[in-house]
Amino acid sequence: MLNVREMLPEDFEFAVRLANTMNWNLAAEDFEFALELEPRGCFTLLHNSERTGIVTTVSYGRIGWFGNLIVNERYRKRGGGTKLAGHAVKYLEGRKVETIGIYAYTHTVPFYERLGFEYDSDFIVLNGKGVPSAEVPDVKEANRGDIEKVVAYDRSCLGFSRRKLLEPILLDEDNICYLSVEDGEIRGYLVAKVFRGMAEVGPLVCSQKFSETALELLRAPLNRLRGFEISMCVHEKRTALLEMLERNGFIESFRVARMFRGPKIDTGCIYMAESLERG
Repeated sequence: MLNVREMLPEDFEFAVRLANTMNWNLAAEDFEFALELEPRGCFTLLHNSERTGIVTTVSYGRIGWFGNLIVNERYRKRGGGTKLAGHAVKYLEGRKVETIGIYAYTHTVPFYERLGFEYDSDFIVLNGKGVPSAEVPDVKEANRGDIEKVVAYDRSCLGFSRRKLLEPILLDEDNICYLSVEDGEIRGYLVAKVFRGMAEVGPLVCSQKFSETALELLRAPLNRLRGFEISMCVHEKRTALLEMLERNGFIESFRVARMFRGPKIDTGCIYMAESLERG
């Protein structure tokens, strides 16, 4: 019999082992962070008493996101994925979430459509290495005193607050945040999360009217993280960003479909994902 319960710290080893059958390169710290962000919003699927699947969620007021949905191969096509996803949706709706987003692998789009999600657009996951790049005068490295400005700017662009996500990321001394500032006002920001000898670039947020700013911001971590293996998730229509990355040796690894259940999010800004599991 299949049932779902809240994820516990003792599930982390199982979650890592299961997630990495998909080459997601996750560690126990990733699931610990997921529970810190949403203490009652991460779940484990059981077949009788055997752990067979996981899903994580995060809520930002009226907006929610979920990811890391995976079921042990032996138990797929037996209703486990539907049960987990339905549990995650029910949890988020109980948090008064109006829109739920997910980055879905292409082959899973029909599964999520059956759960009421609608396709929005494609994002491209790219991988490459940091390369030397000229410094840009208007781009500076942020410090702790800039956190409030970054959180406020992010909210002004997206229309909802991601404080609980951004603050711990920005306080982590291994991570790097860059700001583009003119006349004391932020025009955009970018974060590079550094871990285990690699880096994940995102989020990047800036106004549509400052398209060149996005390129300037992206050059900063590529220069700082020379030689590091770097990954990032870029909207398929951000051709200038994609062309710049291609010129610097970045290669498309795979694509995901951004999907929404509920009203679609239209931020009107230039945006790169923070991660596949947190939006």
